[in-house]
Order: sequence, then structure tokens, then C-alpha cells
Amino acid sequence: MMPWYTFTPILPSCDPQDPANYTLLGDTPPESSESKLFVGAIQADDNAGLPHIDIMLRMEISNALELEIDTINVRLDDCNKCAN
Repeated sequence: MMPWYTFTPILPSCDPQDPANYTLLGDTPPESSESKLFVGAIQADDNAGLPHIDIMLRMEISNALELEIDTINVRLDDCNKCAN
């Protein structure tokens, strides 16, 4: 089982496809929110404490955001962690 990582952006980057913007959460996915506008967490292979974001996961992140739906490896949230 792959671990989950919570989106904790380092401003001003705020890129949901940058592994440095994630913190290891563990084996349990976060709760799902009703509004699905922003990346909340991803599930990915571990790469020294950071998620390994390959091309397939990049596409999954993009699709989840575009369609505003959770996927197998992406949980969306109603909180914009990139707002100042």
C-alpha cells in the first residue's frame, strides 16, 4: 500500500505537482470534503519522505482538479492552501 501525503505548499510555488509541497500523512486517506476545488492530498510511492509524482499521477491530479472529483490517488479539498 502506498502512503498518503497532505498538500502543504511552500509559497509562492503552490504547485500541486511538486513533491516538495507535500508532507507524509500515513496509510489512511484524509476525510473527503463536499467541495472539491483544491488538492488536499495524494497517494504515491515514497521517495525519501516525499511522494514520487510520475506522469500518470500528474495526469490524475490534473483530471481530478478539472473534473472536481476525488480519484483513487487524489483527494480534493475545499480549502485553498495557496491563499495568502
